[in-house]
Amino acid sequence: MYCACLWSSALVDTDNIVFFSRKLVSCIKCIQILFFTLTILSMDSQKEALQRIITTLANKNEELHSFIDTLSHTLKGVQVNSTKVVSDLEEEFDTLYSVLDEMKESMTNTIKQEQARKSQELQNQLTQSTNALESSEELLEFANNALDIKDEDNFAKAAKQIKDRVTMAPAFRLTMKPKATDNMTHLMVDFSQERLIIQGLKFLPVPKAPEIDTADCLVADNSITVTWRMPEEDSKIDHYILEYRKTNHEGLPRVKDERCWEVVDNIRATEFSLTGLKFDSKFMNFRVRACNKAAAGDYSDPVTLETRAFNCSFDSTSSHLNLKVEERCVEWDPAGGKGLESKIKGKENKGSGHVPNLKNTSSGTPSPKRTSTTTRPPAVRGSRDRFTGESYTVLGDTSIEAGQHYWEVKAQKDCKSYSVGVAYRNLGKFDQLGKTNTTWCIHVNNWLQTTFAAKHNNKAKSLEVPVPERMGVYCDFDGGQLSFYNAESKQLLHTFKAKFTQPIVPAFMVWCGGLTLSTGLQVPSAVKSLQKTENGLGGSGSSLNSMPH
Repeated sequence: MYCACLWSSALVDTDNIVFFSRKLVSCIKCIQILFFTLTILSMDSQKEALQRIITTLANKNEELHSFIDTLSHTLKGVQVNSTKVVSDLEEEFDTLYSVLDEMKESMTNTIKQEQARKSQELQNQLTQSTNALESSEELLEFANNALDIKDEDNFAKAAKQIKDRVTMAPAFRLTMKPKATDNMTHLMVDFSQERLIIQGLKFLPVPKAPEIDTADCLVADNSITVTWRMPEEDSKIDHYILEYRKTNHEGLPRVKDERCWEVVDNIRATEFSLTGLKFDSKFMNFRVRACNKAAAGDYSDPVTLETRAFNCSFDSTSSHLNLKVEERCVEWDPAGGKGLESKIKGKENKGSGHVPNLKNTSSGTPSPKRTSTTTRPPAVRGSRDRFTGESYTVLGDTSIEAGQHYWEVKAQKDCKSYSVGVAYRNLGKFDQLGKTNTTWCIHVNNWLQTTFAAKHNNKAKSLEVPVPERMGVYCDFDGGQLSFYNAESKQLLHTFKAKFTQPIVPAFMVWCGGLTLSTGLQVPSAVKSLQKTENGLGGSGSSLNSMPH
């Protein structure tokens, strides 16, 4: 990226101006200077400089659209989230009010129960004392009357009766102390501390937004390690939440992106690795937030990491009629195309009056024995040059024109014969992989006896290594190198050296079995290391590499 600071040197002469006018400008000062220089440049240079300005303006407009979408989305989020937190606050206060009401009711009931207990005890004492007083007053009156008795015997009898009644009188058996007091202070409350706590209520402490260290993030072997740090130490952080999504847009994440954020929760460290990813997008967005026991903080500023990889599927429009093709799988189908063959033979018989004598082309791939009599309509094909005869081939749907790429292929266990390699798109409909100077492949034949060979230009080199369950293919288009690996152990199987003069496509042949294609893979680190140290390990196959292409 170039900007205004570089234009001071650009104004020295016209050549420098032309050079810098070809760079992408990014600020208004640069654009103004570039407009000024348009008057002293040639017409072609003026057009080129103007195109740069148009590109800059278009990029800025797109950036502004994305920013406006972000602002609108954020504004709506503020409104929605504000309503939500107000509702949550009301709910919390309602809960608090409910707790206080419950406590008030419970404590009020306690006071009433204490009041009832004391009242009952005092009322009982009052009743007993009143009865005792009535009995005592009656006895006192009887005693006073006894003093007036003149007869000695009657007096003695009355005195004895009074004595007995006094002994049993309730007044002398009562406790002259109230069983309850009128004091209720033991049921008083002091909410001063609780009042201070309530008055001290605050919003939850929220952790600050983490900062993602893009320099420390690593993208390798279809794994991504994201590293972040807190702007300041926070001992109350409990865990982190990482969110990511795939995108094909470079730069800041777009609100209206077609994919949703995926979430990884309960991360205890300040880094996390996503493994086993399929890189079927150019970039991935990442953001992270910190959480304490109470709340989650703001997201970090999002970052975008590049995740380019080779993505390819089987091109069903190019496949042989005897191949059943899906996006990532191809299988041998002996019944495929029989209906079409019958129609072709019928037309030939009707037009010529005789059946032509067809000869088999010599081939290293055994001809299948077609035992099924079932017919079906052929699949719709978009290319007239689809493969036919014994060229049981299907091409990939993505061309390779530059760079380094890697993909893997796995064969079914009972697959009788298959080839994996690359080819130019102009491969003839009868051509077989490895039999022309425009195809390079590894061929596996499990028919009768197992053979494993590298093939190119109708020449083969036997490979004295076990056939891997999964095969990795590495293509360095610019370096003119095609290498095959054991995908599990990364053992090098064979390397072709070639100068590719046209775009190439992955190419596959399968007979009596099936293949599964895995793409969206980065070039593995182990393969990169082997490529650096490998020096002609495939050179023993020089007879396969020395032919002109």
